[in-house]
Amino acid sequence: MSAVTDGIRLTWAQPEDLLGHELRQAAQDGRDASAVERRWRAAGGHPAPERAGASPGPGDPALRALAGQLLDELALLPSPLAAAEPTALDAIRAACPDWPAPPPAPAGPAPLERLHAGWLGRAVGCVLGKPVEKLPLDGIRAIGRATGNWPVRTWFTAEGLPADIAAAHPWNRRSRATSLAETLDGCPEDDDLNYPLLGLLLLRRHGRDFTTADVARLWLDELPAGRTFTAERVAYRNLLAGVEPPHTATYRNPFREWIGAVIRADVFGWTHPGDPGTAAGLAHRDAVLTHTANGVYGAMFAAAAVAAAAGGGTDVHGCLRAGLSVVPPGSRLAEAVRFGVAAAEEARGGDFDTVVDRLHARYGDHHWVHVLPNAALLAAALTHADGDFSASVCRAVSGGWDTDSNGATAGSVAGLLAGAPGALDTRWTAPLKNRLATSVGGFDGVGFDELAALTREVSA
Repeated sequence: MSAVTDGIRLTWAQPEDLLGHELRQAAQDGRDASAVERRWRAAGGHPAPERAGASPGPGDPALRALAGQLLDELALLPSPLAAAEPTALDAIRAACPDWPAPPPAPAGPAPLERLHAGWLGRAVGCVLGKPVEKLPLDGIRAIGRATGNWPVRTWFTAEGLPADIAAAHPWNRRSRATSLAETLDGCPEDDDLNYPLLGLLLLRRHGRDFTTADVARLWLDELPAGRTFTAERVAYRNLLAGVEPPHTATYRNPFREWIGAVIRADVFGWTHPGDPGTAAGLAHRDAVLTHTANGVYGAMFAAAAVAAAAGGGTDVHGCLRAGLSVVPPGSRLAEAVRFGVAAAEEARGGDFDTVVDRLHARYGDHHWVHVLPNAALLAAALTHADGDFSASVCRAVSGGWDTDSNGATAGSVAGLLAGAPGALDTRWTAPLKNRLATSVGGFDGVGFDELAALTREVSA
């Protein structure tokens, strides 16, 4: 059957769309793909689009067949970085000399108010970043400056935005109607919030002994395929084609080191306060459905940092150290986090824009959804904000790249550190109206207070 039906074309799934991204990943891995790239270009193949999901149109059958063949050839190329960046949990733990020991006694669930603040913080950061997702950094800055919101300190708005800037830097098409200051009415649906809901369902059904196959079955039961993107959509497609985990993460999946697993990790930290090692292990089990190596480390880093914050920590820098303790120190993810922290520390008290410029100079060759630039930015934003909630989400979003995902994770950590919903400024929380829209069954319209209670119920 043709992939083109009544004008609908599957994105993030067709071999001719995936190959360019795999060539880019190969170059970053140090794999010599020059011969494959020459064959692809000679046949008329296109490079990877900068915006994931962008497509030049229906593929030629011969080109599609060639792309599939070349993807399989690229998968066989050895990476010189493989030894320093394992995916198996035992190998990861062996590579981490400071892997955190479990607490001497179970800490019990995090306080309800703290979990409520974590959920609210995640939602605020996500929604703040939604309208500028996919925009380049200069576009975000132009919009902020033109509307008197730079440095970012509140919701983005189209009111007063000059026509030339609006035309040059259009809002995220799907988000403009629900996430600008003048359109925000409750918390709109987003994958950065759908996945924590699925995490709750996972723990309610299977407890902490869930398997990666349990995650896969849950997705097929509860997650609409159209709400998946990049690595998650490829893994979903692989499941439907009969590919089993963990091969779902590797078969024709050039997005396996992108940010998707990071946005699924918070629930494992929320439910294991003060136990970053266990939280990271559960995040690994979830992440390997879709990701490998740095893509998995990003999720483990987030889960461990969130667990440290959920355990009652008040020092964001300690949370970041907890996150780094579960990441192989010789990996590119660890390097990115260290770079982000160092850049922010060197600019402590100064302009965060200069920090962002350094990050973009270092990681500008990566796709905007790749885990490495986003991990560096997340670490830099949290470090520079020094635990302040508003500063954390605003810095994470103002740095560009995956704005809603970075805002969400920064908001989760900073919300937990704040400790209670009342510690978050009402300019952030009031427009959300304690109401979350979602296509995950049974949760549409749920309140964040109820989600906090459900999270506490499934906590260790």
